[in-house]
Amino acid sequence: MADNNLDWLEGLEERKIKEIEHSRTRRQILQGSERHADTGKSDAADNLSTLIRDEAAFKYHFSNMKFYSITNASEEYQHAWMRERCKPGTKVLDWACGSGENGVFAAQCGADVIGIDISPEGVENANLNAQQEGLGSHCRFEVMDGENMTFDDNTFDYGVEYGALHHVELDIALAELARVLKPKGEMICVEALRHNPLIHAYRKRTPHLRTEWEVDHILGVESLDKMRTYFNKVEVRFFHLAALAAVPLRKTFLFKPVRAFLNAVDQVMLSNQLIGKYAWIMIVVISDPKK
Repeated sequence: MADNNLDWLEGLEERKIKEIEHSRTRRQILQGSERHADTGKSDAADNLSTLIRDEAAFKYHFSNMKFYSITNASEEYQHAWMRERCKPGTKVLDWACGSGENGVFAAQCGADVIGIDISPEGVENANLNAQQEGLGSHCRFEVMDGENMTFDDNTFDYGVEYGALHHVELDIALAELARVLKPKGEMICVEALRHNPLIHAYRKRTPHLRTEWEVDHILGVESLDKMRTYFNKVEVRFFHLAALAAVPLRKTFLFKPVRAFLNAVDQVMLSNQLIGKYAWIMIVVISDPKK
């Protein structure tokens, strides 16, 4: 695995060191594609058996992956957004890249991608995944603090992040993202929501799956106002409430038709923000950064 450079850790806040330690545990178990790790065979990652390095540890540290079996609607929305924008000649930031799935997808669409993560193990996995896909020439990942990026102002056309904004100081991160995106730049952010009491109770009952900081900083709809402080345009869509009822069926022939029906219910029900805030996930597109 990656060389754990003590110079990199020196001076970091304790919360960031805990994030690195938590990520190290997870990245040593699973190389990537964690959102396709506990679902029906047709939805699972093609090379999942080669990505899981420790089956027993995976079952413990990734026990929440079963819920991601129902995220096809949000992933299709995210991927459609990226396909439309991540063309050859565009420069894309995969911010807090984890194992690099989003950066690899952007590169497959034709973009030149730089991904960053505070975790050396995550960056090592991400570069390995890019190389295995034959994308190493225009998709690379490096260790960097997302709250203190070393990129020049106005570097990127687009950005993407998945489940990372609740790991950071939101104001600091948003200011940095507004700085490195070009004046007409856009970024897609996929984030969990904290308003549903049942979902949030599950988070608190499973502390081994996440850091204490993470649990306490899950985003809410009020976070959209904070985003508007740094970006002139903020658009949101909500996903996955009724569809969660399909999770127990994920290994059965009923799963796909039931999921499709419940996704249709969610599409209508969650279009209302008063209800949408109780969904599991929101996708926010932030654009036109304030310079």
